[in-house]
Amino acid sequence: MNQLISITSLASISALGNNPQEVWKNYLSDNHFLIEKILHQTKNDNSKNTNESVFVGQLSLENQKKINDLRNSDSKYKNLDDTVLFAIYVSRIAIKNANWKSNENFGVNFGSSRGATKLFEKYHQEFLETQQSSTLSSPTTTLGNISSWVAHDLQTSGPEISHSITCSTALHSLLNGIAWINSGMSNRFIVGGSEAPLTHFTIAQMQALKVYAKHSFNLNSKNYPCRALDLNKTKNTMVLGEGAAVICLEKGEVEHAVAIISGVGYATEILQHNTSVTANADCFQKSMKMALGTISPDEIDAIVMHAPGTIRGDQSEINAISKVFCSKIPFLTTNKWKLGHTFGASGLLSIELAILMLQHQKVVAVPFISHQSKPKSLKKILVNAVGFGGNAVSVLLTKKL
Repeated sequence: MNQLISITSLASISALGNNPQEVWKNYLSDNHFLIEKILHQTKNDNSKNTNESVFVGQLSLENQKKINDLRNSDSKYKNLDDTVLFAIYVSRIAIKNANWKSNENFGVNFGSSRGATKLFEKYHQEFLETQQSSTLSSPTTTLGNISSWVAHDLQTSGPEISHSITCSTALHSLLNGIAWINSGMSNRFIVGGSEAPLTHFTIAQMQALKVYAKHSFNLNSKNYPCRALDLNKTKNTMVLGEGAAVICLEKGEVEHAVAIISGVGYATEILQHNTSVTANADCFQKSMKMALGTISPDEIDAIVMHAPGTIRGDQSEINAISKVFCSKIPFLTTNKWKLGHTFGASGLLSIELAILMLQHQKVVAVPFISHQSKPKSLKKILVNAVGFGGNAVSVLLTKKL
């Protein structure tokens, strides 16, 4: 990395809430925030209707209302997908907290793994039934739709970038923002990820891959449907969640920074399969080493892992960490057991967890795994994300002195 980059603001919306105080309070609880979602009714052997349901990390009713209020606040927003509305909502908060003005022409980079999932499925179903497509079906489902609407809403004229790099999308947004700042082409960038994947078809895709948690017991606060970071699980337990997160990046170490980005790393594995990651996650080993740079692995206090709750995904990342950190493993944690896997938004929601831990000087443990020694203080935290095909990103966050 050419120079330090400051994170001067962060905003998110997820199953954990929509403000730092609420999110941190929910992180301190041992409860998860996954709920049961009914997909559809099926006939059982006795020809009676039964509800098929799965676990999901869904926005609260209060936050769903906030998104609907945003949708209804402007006639142009009525036909936008939730991914766009999530992004607009968090971006407004982040810009306000960073004290940025629209005429400063900062850059915008929002990514999403799935994009306008709900709208795309709706328009496709409409076409199958009528053989006609709605006028707005194309512009409201393109990937560039997210950043363009965020830039429109914030009235900035800086560069707009959109991309999709599966589950490491949000951290690739961060990489892009840093690259633009380091190039001298922009001093400020707002970067984020947004995902609204809680549709029947998207969930069915994950079930077809046999990675989704099965509905095998009654749901309550002490049963954990997603066993992310549990290396003793015998089945895959990934659960999908929805939400968005965004951060404001500024050049150098500024006074009002909430955290400092002191290293980034990235790597891609040679594909053996469409969803493959090697047993020792070579991509993670490379990305973590790159993010560390000349910093000793012994200086890292904690790692917020990608850990999606799948047997192979969790184990391979642990193996990679063991290879890089050898005998001194940092404190390990993840948030997917609590709010679900938000695909393209997940990396920045992990950044949020890391920043909150740095600010409060307290680690957030996964309650159902073996006890770990807690660091005396938190100064450096590594954040990991990886997507299908082994697209890994690691970000080193440092507490502002």
